[in-house]
Amino acid sequence: MEPQQDSAATKPKDFGKSEHGCDHYRRRCKIRAPCCNQIFPCRHCHNEATSNLSNPKDRHELVRQDVKHVVCLICNTEQQVAQVCSNCGVNMGEYYCDVCKFYDDDTSKGQFHCEECGICRVGGRDNFFHCKKCGSCYSMSLRDNHLCVENSMKNFCPVCYEYLFDSIKGTSIMKCGHTMHTDCFQEMAEQNQYRCPICSKTVLEMSTYWRLLDEDIEATAMPEEYRYEVSILCNDCNSTSKVPYHILGHKCCQCNSYNTRRISAPDNQ
Repeated sequence: MEPQQDSAATKPKDFGKSEHGCDHYRRRCKIRAPCCNQIFPCRHCHNEATSNLSNPKDRHELVRQDVKHVVCLICNTEQQVAQVCSNCGVNMGEYYCDVCKFYDDDTSKGQFHCEECGICRVGGRDNFFHCKKCGSCYSMSLRDNHLCVENSMKNFCPVCYEYLFDSIKGTSIMKCGHTMHTDCFQEMAEQNQYRCPICSKTVLEMSTYWRLLDEDIEATAMPEEYRYEVSILCNDCNSTSKVPYHILGHKCCQCNSYNTRRISAPDNQ
């Protein structure tokens, strides 16, 4: 690809800053995807395009570290990856990572590269720490304040099934330690789904609802033929117990949670 004739003169490094890019990033270059030899504004644009190909065998994702060549959007010169254009001298990205081959003019995101994650993150290095057991960067507010689950971020969101580790969406860590997209978590809460989709533990504050259930059960006597005990397993504390059957719910004798399930038939059957 030949450079434009009028662009050989060196330009200021901030020339055209934030004026170019795509829906995902502001940057002054495009990337050549080594997997299919096509040019795209960014890896997300590539992945969106290839995931919609009619032949499933042609669908694939770009490995960011494999990018070797970029095209400057100021002078149209294709070149090896670098922050500064070898032809016109502009910064092709105000933020640049040589490991991820990542460019972004919007530095207000607070981009930083995490060596242990192996990819770039946003939010400011001082605001995050890397949890080795969970396998990802978490907010400093969660240091010594979350339940670790081995490689919990290296899984798919249990609601939308997008891979969490390198997702550009925000992620929430539930009380049980499992992770999911924040917007998926909020949507789940709006649908009154209070259990983790993975382990079934309670992930919302349910104490008020449990008290209301106590009152409803006390006020609703079961008919004589339904007055028997059943065995239950608590999803929250994993204990088993025998409790009186009630159509509204069964309360754990250990932790007082109603997040339980029956594990046996009635004793009188």
